[in-house]
Amino acid sequence: MTIQEQQEDIVSDFEYLGNWDDKYEYIIQLGKELPLIEDKYKTDDNLIRGCQSRVWLHVDYIDGKLEFTADSDAVITKGLISLVIKVLSGHTPKEIAEAEITFIDAIGLSSHLSPTRSNGLLSMVKQIKLYAVGYMAKSVKQ
Repeated sequence: MTIQEQQEDIVSDFEYLGNWDDKYEYIIQLGKELPLIEDKYKTDDNLIRGCQSRVWLHVDYIDGKLEFTADSDAVITKGLISLVIKVLSGHTPKEIAEAEITFIDAIGLSSHLSPTRSNGLLSMVKQIKLYAVGYMAKSVKQ
């Protein structure tokens, strides 16, 4: 599934949910289903800067694609990183770096999150894109 198709799936899921209480419950559920990051990756180097909560993000480069795992100490934030990983994990660095992330605005997250949580979500996307650019640069050097 492409990044755009993943985003469309998320938008469709959120359209099905009625009110924001249901949507938050869904985000929390996604966080609970997020495969846990290994404890050895819960280091300061893997913390995402700009998040009010602690969010750890680890990347593996497997067969030309980036695979992300993450965790957070806050349930909503864990659900948010789960959404971002659902969209971007399993794609090439080039696909990730060039992707336009539209689902955040399309489902109304920007207007329903606190400013600090919204900034944290943007920091998560930014960090994943930075990893992608870094892996693109590595592959050019090789």
